[in-house]
Amino acid sequence: MTDRLVIGISGASGVIYGVRLLELLADHAVETHLVMTPSAELTLAHETDLKAADVKVLADRVYNPRDMAAAIASGSFRTCGMVVAPCSVRSLAEIAWGATTGLLTRAADVTLKERRRLVLLVRETPLHAGHLRAMAAAGENGAVIMPPVPAFYARPRSLEAMIDHTLGRALDLFDIETGVVRRWGGPEQD
Repeated sequence: MTDRLVIGISGASGVIYGVRLLELLADHAVETHLVMTPSAELTLAHETDLKAADVKVLADRVYNPRDMAAAIASGSFRTCGMVVAPCSVRSLAEIAWGATTGLLTRAADVTLKERRRLVLLVRETPLHAGHLRAMAAAGENGAVIMPPVPAFYARPRSLEAMIDHTLGRALDLFDIETGVVRRWGGPEQD
């Protein structure tokens, strides 16, 4: 297994999930490969004071979202998997049915076809039947559907704590320990 992880940031609300994921991984021996869609850059401008360059500097390698010849577009480029954080419904649908139009969804499709872990932090609510069918299809293809729902048993005291807990749980799926998860130990832990 390799210590390379592909990070996709789509245009859904919640771009901070992708940014913070890169920050968390910067302190770990994980080589990060980032693909950020043009819509993600727009969302970044609306939801944060960051510029795309501020995010891209956090990754070990950054790819143009239209570069279908990029390393992460090939199954022969070994990774431990991919996280799409946040994952828009459009990206979800492309991934679910293999109708990829850009590098983010192509890299996710490759992750699935190579039987590697793909975690999708789907950020949409409420959901209609088409969204649910896309989630089911992606799940049937091997993706882990992980909407960023806060865990209140962790008693988060800030938005940052909620984000960290969610991302720590996502990274648990890759056996990457970041120390940001307050783990449940039963009622006696409180």
